[in-house]
Amino acid sequence: MEVPVYLFTGFLDSGKTKFIQETLEDPRFNNGQENTLLVVCEEGEEEYAPDSFAAHNVYIKTIESETELNRKTLAAALKANKCSRVLIEYNGMWLLDQLFNALPDDWYIAQEFMFADANTILTFNANMRNLVGDKLKTAELVVFNRFPAGADVMPYHKLVRVMNRSSNIAYEAPDGNVQYDEIEDPLPFNIDDDPCVIYDRDYALWYRDLSEEMKKYDGKTVSVKGVAVVRRDLGKDEIIFGRDLMTCCAADIQFAGLVVRMPARKKPKNRSWINLTAKIEIRHSDVYGRVGPVLTCLNWTEALTPDEPVATFY
Repeated sequence: MEVPVYLFTGFLDSGKTKFIQETLEDPRFNNGQENTLLVVCEEGEEEYAPDSFAAHNVYIKTIESETELNRKTLAAALKANKCSRVLIEYNGMWLLDQLFNALPDDWYIAQEFMFADANTILTFNANMRNLVGDKLKTAELVVFNRFPAGADVMPYHKLVRVMNRSSNIAYEAPDGNVQYDEIEDPLPFNIDDDPCVIYDRDYALWYRDLSEEMKKYDGKTVSVKGVAVVRRDLGKDEIIFGRDLMTCCAADIQFAGLVVRMPARKKPKNRSWINLTAKIEIRHSDVYGRVGPVLTCLNWTEALTPDEPVATFY
C-alpha cells in the first residue's frame, strides 16, 4: 500500500511547526481513523503540543542529522507505529534531494508546502539562493507569514515565479488575514507568432513552460538558439538540441535538451551552437521514453556562442 507524505519546508521560525500543530488539531484531518507519523528534522523555538491534537494516534520521530535520514530509519518508524500516512517538517538547510532519495519506494509526496517569514526571506534568498530555490521549485503552496500590512507583494511574487510558475502563493498578515496571489504572468514571447522567437534570456522560461504545458505548443513553430548534440545512439535523422540551464546555483546546472528530427538535412557539428527554426509536435519519442516535444527542423544555421551560454531564470 502506498503511503502519502505531506511535506512542510522552510527555514527556522517560518511557521512550519505552528501550521502542522493546527493541522493535527483539526478533526477533519486528524479524526483518529489512521495512525500518523510526524517526522521532525529540525528543532525550532516552538514545540509540538501532542495533548492538543484532535486524536492521539500521532507518533513523532525526530531526525537529528542528514545521515539518520534514510530509507531504513523511516520505514522502521512507520512500521513500528503502524502508521499509514506521514507528515515531514523538513530542515531548511538540507537539500530536498536528500529527502527524496531517503523515502521508501512506496512513499509518495501527496502535498508539499513551503513557509517563509516575509521579513527575512528576501535576505535569505540574496545570501542562500540555492537553498531557497531548492524549496520553491517543487512547492505546491508557498505561504509568506508575518506579511507587513501594505507591503508590495511583487518582490515575493517574482521570487516564487522565477522558480515555479504553478505554485499557489499566500500572504498571511500578523493578524491571521490571508491574501492569495492572483497576479497573472504573461510570457515574454508569443507562442502564436510564426515563428515564435525565443531570445537567449528567455530560453529557461520557454523550456520550463514547454515542459509543463506541452499541449499548447503542439503544431507551433519556434526560432531559438542552442547547442546541437550529435550522438551515435540517436536515430539517423535525430539530434539533441538545448542549453545548459541553471535553476539555483552552479552546482545544479543541467543540460535542458529536446529531440530534433533533421530529415534529409546535413547535421551540425557536435556541441556547436546553431540557430534553429523548427515545428513542435507533441508525441512519443524513444529518446524520452514517453510523450514529449519533438521538434522537426525547418532550417538551421551556424551561430556564435552567446555572451551568457548558461540559461537562467534571472
